[in-house]
Amino acid sequence: MSEGPKPVRIGLLGHGTVGAAFADLVAERADAVEAATGRRPEISGVLTRSEGDFGEILERSDLVVELMGGTDPARQFAIDAMRAGRPLVTANKQLLAQHGDELFGIAREAGVQLRFEAAVAGVIPIVRTIQESFGVTEISKVFGIVNGTTNFILSEMAASGASYDDVLAQAQELGYAEADPTDDVSGADAAAKMAILARLAFHTPVGLSEVSYEGIESIQPDDLAYAKELGLSLKLLGVAERRDGGISVRVFPCFLYRGHPLAPIEGPFNAVMVEAPAITEVTMSGPGAGGLQTASAVLGDVVSILAGDAPVHETRAELPIVADVTSSFYLHLEVADQPGVLARVATVLGEHDVSVKSVVQRGIGDDARLVMVIHECLESRFAAALAALGELGDLRAPARSIHVIEEEF
Repeated sequence: MSEGPKPVRIGLLGHGTVGAAFADLVAERADAVEAATGRRPEISGVLTRSEGDFGEILERSDLVVELMGGTDPARQFAIDAMRAGRPLVTANKQLLAQHGDELFGIAREAGVQLRFEAAVAGVIPIVRTIQESFGVTEISKVFGIVNGTTNFILSEMAASGASYDDVLAQAQELGYAEADPTDDVSGADAAAKMAILARLAFHTPVGLSEVSYEGIESIQPDDLAYAKELGLSLKLLGVAERRDGGISVRVFPCFLYRGHPLAPIEGPFNAVMVEAPAITEVTMSGPGAGGLQTASAVLGDVVSILAGDAPVHETRAELPIVADVTSSFYLHLEVADQPGVLARVATVLGEHDVSVKSVVQRGIGDDARLVMVIHECLESRFAAALAALGELGDLRAPARSIHVIEEEF
């Protein structure tokens, strides 16, 4: 009697929300994986903080799935697994953003696959698309909404007019935000993801320390209210693009006009756009968070490994990071209710070659304020203009500014 197909033994590192969902999904979808690849997956061992031995799990595995998070001890486990000849699947964005050069090099030396679709943008197959579908395409820009927590918060603030603190509490109650949401709301989580996407898109080493980022903690409800009057919606955007012979990789809150494909993306959803001369523009969107969704992306990587080899990412060029780029801005000024204030503000902006696209004046007395959209200019020039405005004596509070993308499709 002939034996059935040899099972593929999966060593699972981590059994939190995603790890537990992945283990359940492997059992549930084992028949489908076997039908697609000829190999039946099974979990051969699980490592948690209190249970399991890594060496024993490695010995009993054919491939390793790392869902521990963090970089220590995940980095060493990943290295040891690949050096032992085990393909590695990880959802660990910080591991790749901080140690990508080392890990990709070890994967090539060991001749094993390193898959990480679940590390960026949830179930959206952006990693596979860039690496494989657009592997020889000269990509000019990758950008999008890559953090579902912040997108939910900003969407709810815009819809309800509630404060940042109130909506954050709601996001935590619904499970969209962690008890400690710092990485999400500060932009650090999105920055790690953009470091990965920039590396893949431009075939150049990009470390997390080279990604500038800012978060959404200082966004006020009246910013969103004024934005509606100006036809704008607010997103936390990650942008990696070619600029002046180098690349710029940034994360920042950004207003978009209604004609932009990312403007209608609401709630805990992600969306990523890829631009290149050969393809014009491609947009993909889908759920950006959740244990089951992330586990589904991890299982997809396991299936890809079983189905055949794929190239490990390799650096082709070392491009410089361009720090000072052009942008449009939303500018919010709480001003003294005195004659000539608008003229003085306009004079300062003009002296720094900063021009105004539109302006809204609201309130009187202690509630007087100016809300402007500034035409595209160098960020350093705009920063200098803000510093000069602060010296006028006409402002009742520090100026608030938010990037604006004027591009519409």
